[in-house]
Amino acid sequence: MTVSVFVGASVDGFIARPNHDLDWLPEGGGEDHGFQAFLTGVDAVVMGRNTFRKVMTFDPWPYGAKRVVVLSGQPLKLPSAIGRVVEQMAGPPAEIVARLAERGVTNLYVDGGITIQRFLRAGLVDRLILTRVPVLIGEGIPLFGTLPHDIQLRHVATRSFPSGLVQSEYQVLR
Repeated sequence: MTVSVFVGASVDGFIARPNHDLDWLPEGGGEDHGFQAFLTGVDAVVMGRNTFRKVMTFDPWPYGAKRVVVLSGQPLKLPSAIGRVVEQMAGPPAEIVARLAERGVTNLYVDGGITIQRFLRAGLVDRLILTRVPVLIGEGIPLFGTLPHDIQLRHVATRSFPSGLVQSEYQVLR
């Protein structure tokens, strides 16, 4: 299974304000920076409860009929409109990956700060696509947290966009 991260962050490294607000992101995501093409290539999305709550405010639902797994130990209330494609799981990242692999998932997209950090610490992320948004927000939810050891990356590509977004792709070395 290939586990990928596709995430945007402020230049100072935050993925959201402390209250989870994303008002600093370009309206509608800005210009096409490859997210839809990326999403087409994944079988399932894994995110944490906080990310799911935020995504639930988006209109339209950004994942279409793509399988979405929300990691939470507490019961979720799923709207009927998306309940058939959203499921809940709990457990360590390696267990989540194994369960999804048993169901035929070969390309997994991991989203949300805490979830990304947990999968990185577990050594399960293969590919990291990071889009820097040209803004400093000063404080917020950091993309990266503490790690048990250095994680080496191999630079694959970097591209810039007219709006000032800069996107870099890395392969995570093991």
